Parts: sequence; structure tokens; C-alpha cells
Amino acid sequence: MPDMREPVLIVGGGIAGLSSALFLSWHQIPCVLVERHPALLLHPRARGLTPRTMELYRQVGLDDRINAVAYGGPDFVWAPILADTLNDETYHQPDEPVEDDGTSASPCRFGPIDQDKLEALVRARATELGADLRFGHELTSFEQNDTAVTAVVNERATGAEYTIHADYLIAADGIGGWIRERLGIGVQGPGPLFQTITAIVDADLNPALRGRNATIAYLQKPQPFTIMMAHDGAGRRWVFGTGYDPSVDSLADFTDDWVADLVRAAAGLPDLQVTLRPQIPGTDLRVLGFPIVARIADVYRDGRAFLVGDAAHAWPPTGGLGANAGIQDAHNLAWKLAAVLSGQSGVNLLDSYEDERRPTGLRTMTQAMARFGTRMDDGRDDSEVVEYGAIAMGYQYRSTAVLTHDDNDDPIAPTRLTGAAGTRAPHAEVRLNGHRISTLDLYGRNFVLLAGSAAHAWTDAAEKIDMPLDAYRFGSDITPADAANLHGIGEHGAILVRPDGYAAWRTTTTPPDPAAVLREVLDAILSEST
Repeated sequence: MPDMREPVLIVGGGIAGLSSALFLSWHQIPCVLVERHPALLLHPRARGLTPRTMELYRQVGLDDRINAVAYGGPDFVWAPILADTLNDETYHQPDEPVEDDGTSASPCRFGPIDQDKLEALVRARATELGADLRFGHELTSFEQNDTAVTAVVNERATGAEYTIHADYLIAADGIGGWIRERLGIGVQGPGPLFQTITAIVDADLNPALRGRNATIAYLQKPQPFTIMMAHDGAGRRWVFGTGYDPSVDSLADFTDDWVADLVRAAAGLPDLQVTLRPQIPGTDLRVLGFPIVARIADVYRDGRAFLVGDAAHAWPPTGGLGANAGIQDAHNLAWKLAAVLSGQSGVNLLDSYEDERRPTGLRTMTQAMARFGTRMDDGRDDSEVVEYGAIAMGYQYRSTAVLTHDDNDDPIAPTRLTGAAGTRAPHAEVRLNGHRISTLDLYGRNFVLLAGSAAHAWTDAAEKIDMPLDAYRFGSDITPADAANLHGIGEHGAILVRPDGYAAWRTTTTPPDPAAVLREVLDAILSEST
């Protein structure tokens, strides 16, 4: 194959890598993705998207497709339970607060979709938008200097090698990927927790459930750290997982019969009929092994290389926060790479990726571990469980790409998001040109300036800015006028929202020369003065 030149090379075809390709393509940045496996994994893994993540996919026209293949309807809710087996007379609930996942403050609801189906949708949409996705192609080496990344790729089916020259590299190669180690980036955190095997099984567990709702069960049989996740709404297909010691047993030891016995023990039904399903297309592989770890990279960037998803952070799946964080990593990085590659921003904007996403990753890891403690009852972590919506949607950013923020960066409950700089801009149902939308639908590719009803000078100033900048005035372009109050700007102020929907700056007044102020604000955010 001939050598090629692309602005961005993405390594890894999981959800973080595919989302990186999707969001970059949405911003009209050419990219190529290489993934060593020939096809997508059939295992569901992550089993749902938070409303915040659904908002990101809504920006790129994917939310309706996700909802169309969701395994649960609009009223679906997770029902975690604790028990010895599914056949217990009594189920217990984790010691966690009643939680709002953010639905109350979003145009989107929770997206109940398995990761394998999600990856297929993201792959198709990224391809529609022009991304070059190459499965069965493996990165074998790379070097970087001040101007480019040079990568050698092997086409595994033929053994042919070719070189990709890219401006930037996104490492989305997962927990077991080698790019982070090749860059010399260390990690911190609790580290390895245990190894788990996982299988998709057909088994009618309704006799154990007896009409009870148990979308995810944390069980003590056949041993602690065993889980059963409902894979359909009929109680007949499940994801089974349990820990094992690789120094004693290998994955090859987990035959269909052995795993079936483990499932019977977890269900509490000794005569249960159990069938395992293949997990990789074209193979008979029925059992996968995964490390459960808690760690975060010391840095998210080295030169022209960036870590996203599990390559940057990993934690237990309790709370379903891992894949969502990886998708949000990709979204945060994509608009910044697009701004730099299109010449709208200075390169220092890219520093804000780590400044924003790594602290968010640290907080998310802490909460995943706290939930691991309440659901597994292992005494490993006694951190306080924070409201889920605050972690999933209310995280705050502190970086040079956010101005006029205060010092308190604690996560905020979704209903208390009011447009403060560094927070996700509030959702308000409004009308634009006669059409009902969410204010979040205004964001995506460009910066957006929203001005109060008496602040026409701000929208006039936006027309004088020599970059793509959308501007709207409450009470004129957007109705009702009082939606400005949700954004904390009053009649005379304005709020500047980034393409990712995060508030970058706001004011409650109109200065004598708003165009000069707006240009100064944008220069500071986009690092154009450096």
C-alpha cells in the first residue's frame, strides 16, 4: 500500500477511537483509524450512555439511531441489586443516594444501548462523514518530532507495510495498548484489582427473578465479584462475569460446561439450561478475559500524541462511567484539534485537553471505586458516593480555554447548571425561527455567543469577528426572552459557549466596545496571542 499523509492518525477501533474519528469528521478534519482486529467485538461491555454522552452524539446526528436500537424504552432505569444468587428470597439495594443521571436537565434521556451495537452505529456514521477506518491494520511502530508523527502500519491479511505521516496521533488502544508505555507515560491509582472472565449466555432466569427487576446483579455465588447483567428485556439472555486467578487457571480452562456450572451457581438454579454465544465474528471464542484495574495516566499528552479512553484511564465498571468518559475525551479533543488544524487557534489550545479531562478522570475514578465498594462490599474504598448526575454531567473545567471561573471546581448537580464558565451550558427549551429546540442544539462546530434581550451590541460585535462565530439574542432570535435568566446574563450580558457546549466566559454588562472585549476573550481562549 502507498504511504499516506493525514492530519490525524487514530490507533484503536473501540468506542473511544471510533468516536474520535466521528467527531473529527464532523468537524471536517480528515483522519485515518487503524485497528488490529478484523471486526468489531460482539460483546456488549458498556451497556448505556449518560444523557451528557447522548448530547454529544445528538450534535452529530446519532441520537435517533441510538434510541432506535436501544434495549430499553423511555422509562428504562437501571436496577442494581445485591444478593448471594438471583434465586434469593430477598434482594438488597446498594447504599447509594437516589440519583438523577442528568435527564431532568437535558434534552436527552439515558441511552440503553450495548457497546457492540453502539460501535456499529458510530462506525457507520463516521464513514458517512468521510473517516478512513481500517480494521485488520496494526500499528507496529511510530516516531514523532516537532512537526509530525511517522507511523508504520501492517495490513495483517497480506503482511504489507506502509507509512502514515500525521500531524497528530490519538492513542485509543485500550487498557492493554502499548502506545502509552512507548511514550514513557506512567500511571497512578490503586492499580490491578482482579481478573475477570465474561461470557454472553442464553439462560431463562425468570424462575429465579420471579417478576423482580434486576438489570444488574452483584452476587456472592459462585464467588464474590460475580455479576449478571440482563442482555434483553425477557430475562433469557445475560452477560455473566466472575473473577479468576490467571496464575491458577487460564482462559482455555473455562470450557462451556464449566462456565455453565458457574452461571447455574450464580442463578441459584442447579438444573438451568445454559448456552454460551460466540463473541468475535467468525470465531468460536465464547469466553473473554479482562483486567479490572483502577489507574490514570500521569499525563494525557506527549508532544503530538494524545491518550483517550482506556488508554488514558481505567476503573471498575460500577456506575458505567468508563466508556462515557472515553467518548467525552474524544469529543473534548476533537474540537480543539479541529481549531488548531484549521488555523483558528494557536497550538497551546491543545494543552487544555489534559488540563480539563485528567482532573475529570481522577474524580470519575474515585466515584467508580466508591460505587465498587458499595456494590461489592470489599472495603477497598470508603470515598463518599457523590450524586451520579454531578459526576456524569456536572464536572467543571479549569484551563486556559475557560475564563472568569471561580476556585470551586466541585461537580455540580445537573439542575444547578446555570452557565458559569467551565460548566456545561444549561439546557432550555426555546424557539429558533419558529422551531422548538434545546439551547444545546445551537452548539457543535462553532463558538456561540448568546446575548440578553437588550444586548444587541453584543450580537453586532460578533459580526465583526473574523472567525466562525454564531450569535443569537434572547427575545429576538431566540424566544422566550427569559431563557437568558437560566444562563445568568440578564438583559445586557452575554455568554460565550464553546463548540463542546461548555461555557467559556460570560458577563452581565455591555461595555463601550464589545467587539474589542470579545476579540480579547477569544484570543485568550484560543491561545492566539502565543
